[in-house]
Amino acid sequence: MFKDIFENVRKNRPLIHNVTNYVTVNDCANILLACGASPIMADEKEEVAEITSICAGLVVNIGTLNSRTIESMRIAGKRANELNRPVVLDPVGAGASKLRTETATSLLEEIKFAVIRGNISEIKTLALGVGTTKGVDADVADKVTEENLDETISFAKAFAEKTGAVVAITGAVDVVADSKKAYCIRNGSPMTSSVTGTGCQLSAMTAAFVAANTDRPLEATAAAVSAMGNASEIARDRLAEGDGNATYRNYIIDAIYNMTPEDLEKGAKYEVR
Repeated sequence: MFKDIFENVRKNRPLIHNVTNYVTVNDCANILLACGASPIMADEKEEVAEITSICAGLVVNIGTLNSRTIESMRIAGKRANELNRPVVLDPVGAGASKLRTETATSLLEEIKFAVIRGNISEIKTLALGVGTTKGVDADVADKVTEENLDETISFAKAFAEKTGAVVAITGAVDVVADSKKAYCIRNGSPMTSSVTGTGCQLSAMTAAFVAANTDRPLEATAAAVSAMGNASEIARDRLAEGDGNATYRNYIIDAIYNMTPEDLEKGAKYEVR
C-alpha cells in the first residue's frame, strides 16, 4: 500500500507551497525534491493566495512566527480550502509561548486542515488549549511510550474526530490517526533528535504525499511518516567514524532521494489499531 502512495508522489510531482520556518526552509525544499515533489516558498501576503492557487498542497508551519506571516498563513490556508487543496499544519513550539499557542489555535478554527503533525506536547496544546514544551521539543513528561500508547491512540482519534484532520503525533513511536483507525509506526532513530528540522521536513513531505493521494489522507500521512523514519535508520547506518549530525542530516535527504517505493514498502514497520 505504501508503495502505491509513494509511486503517486513520484509520478505526479506535486508542487507544494510552504509558509514555513526560516530555520529549516532549505531542508524542507530539498526533502520535497528528494521525494519527487517540487517546493515553492512564499510568505508575502500580497502573493500567497496566487501562489497557493497553482499548488497541489500547502504547509503552514509556525516555527519562526511573526505578525507579518500570521496573516499570510490565514490567506493561504483559506485559499487552499476554497480550491479543496490539502493543508498541513505544523504547530512548532505550540505551548512555548502565548503567541504560538493562540496563533495555532486560531488557525485551527479558521482553516480546515487535512493533517495536523507535531510532537505530543504540541498536539496536546492544540487539543487542550494549554500545554508545555521544551522550546520546540516535546516535554519529557508527555513522551509517548509503549506503556501509554493505547492512551495516546485514543487521544489522537478523538482529536482527529474533533478537527476532521488526520493527526500525526511523532516521537519514539509515531501515531497517525483519523477518527477510526491509527497507524503505530516504529521506524526511526534516536539520533534524529540531534538534527533540527526533521519534523519540518516531514510536514513538507506529508503535504506532498497527501496531495498526490487525496483520496487516502490517512494512509498517505502514515507512508510519509514511515518514509522519514526509514530514512533516518538508513542515514544512521551510513555514518562512519568522525561523522556527526551535519552528515546525518544530509544522509537523511540522500536516503529519501534514493528510496524506491519498493524500499518503503519493505522497510515500513507499523501496526494498525
